[in-house]
Amino acid sequence: MTEYYTPTRVFFGKGAEEKLGKTLKDNGYRKALLHYGGKSAEKSGILEKVRKDLKDNGIQIIEVGGVVPNPRVDLVRKAIEAALDFGAEIIVALGGGSVIDSAKAIGYGLYNRDGDIWEYYLKKRSVKGAIPVAVVLTLSATGSEMSASSVISNDEGTGYKRGLNSVWGRPKFAFLNPELTYSVSPYQTASGSADIMMHTLERFFHQGESLSLTDDLSLALLDSVMVNTKKALEKPDDYSARANLMWAGSLSHNDLMSTGNETRGDWACHQMEHELSALFDCAHGAGLTAIWGSWARFVMAPLMDRFALLGERLFHIDGNTEEKAEGAIEKMEEFFSSIHMPVNIRELGIELTDEDIKVLSYGATYHGERVLGDKVKLGEKEISAIFQSARG
Repeated sequence: MTEYYTPTRVFFGKGAEEKLGKTLKDNGYRKALLHYGGKSAEKSGILEKVRKDLKDNGIQIIEVGGVVPNPRVDLVRKAIEAALDFGAEIIVALGGGSVIDSAKAIGYGLYNRDGDIWEYYLKKRSVKGAIPVAVVLTLSATGSEMSASSVISNDEGTGYKRGLNSVWGRPKFAFLNPELTYSVSPYQTASGSADIMMHTLERFFHQGESLSLTDDLSLALLDSVMVNTKKALEKPDDYSARANLMWAGSLSHNDLMSTGNETRGDWACHQMEHELSALFDCAHGAGLTAIWGSWARFVMAPLMDRFALLGERLFHIDGNTEEKAEGAIEKMEEFFSSIHMPVNIRELGIELTDEDIKVLSYGATYHGERVLGDKVKLGEKEISAIFQSARG
């Protein structure tokens, strides 16, 4: 069984962010924490535009910036204390997935006061609610603007990167203007598109029965992302390409692409990549593409029909089931390479040692407390073999 719950009110199109202040005012909010990343928000002018819009609509704000890729729990703690002192009623996340995930963590921390926020990400405590989040999206990638998930990192001697999924984490409002992504670099555009695709692929490779309509939607989304990524890389201000990528990012991770299937999907690649980016601080989408081919070949036999369907429908490969399945993996890696994404870990600029692989594999099992995967279960030994293959 799967569950689909999407409470986020979405404003999509040119000038969508201009609805932020009035929407908050009309819904009774008067105090907001404005949360963002680094210099790009200031340089582009969107930070000042959002500040003015909030103030013009009578919204008092306090600001906490400085979110980095793979957002850190120490900044979350700082923001929680600042927001508590201020009395923030809502968090405005201005940025991409890292900012949104950090904002969600702040929202959890403001509402759940019976322990440190990191304890909730370690599953030692359960969230019972959250202060709401409004998103002004500037990067098409994680889909965090409509998802229930949040992932943050802890550098305090652990190197952990942990996720928390909760219905309370779904943003209340999302303001999606594709024009705000025109200035995203080619590397981040490609990495973001890879992440979008992986959110759909993780759900595509599940055990049990599939809903054919969900398969159709998933394959159409993958095709759209592949086509429009190329267009956006060739012409960064192509509104149609950016709009399609932005909406694909939202739909890929709001659970639409698993609804009606027997399970939510596999997610082993994501869990393995979390360990990789926690240790080496690499871009999430790039880390996923560096691992995916090795994972795919390791699990292909038990999932042969799903890989063959991908090959036949997405890449139009002829032949028997095995040829279609093998061809799907090859074509997917060819696409990643064509947008300058790595297809092994060496191409990420990382030289994995045997000791690194031990650390990554043990960490991915939460130190022996879980196995990864859905139809194909992966323990420490199997995860290690995939990292060995992905090393390059």
